[in-house]
Amino acid sequence: MTWQESAVVGITAAEHAGGYRLRLTFGDNTTRTVDFEPFLRKSHNPMIRKYLDPEEFAAFSMQYGDLVWHDYELCFPIADLYEGRV
Repeated sequence: MTWQESAVVGITAAEHAGGYRLRLTFGDNTTRTVDFEPFLRKSHNPMIRKYLDPEEFAAFSMQYGDLVWHDYELCFPIADLYEGRV
């Protein structure tokens, strides 16, 4: 099922799955494990690369169905996360 075919309204649960991976559960009970490491390592932006620090990466939260770090300093489109890509 694709993002467009689903009734996803947001992320309902997020847990650290080791390294830079998060296991995300969406409003339709779909679960995806998303690996953020390639995105973080490819970036040249120091505001993004700071999340290579394991403590910074682990400081994610869920706000209104979004996965965010700090005050939306880092966030991703839910559709991309649903498809398992960043």
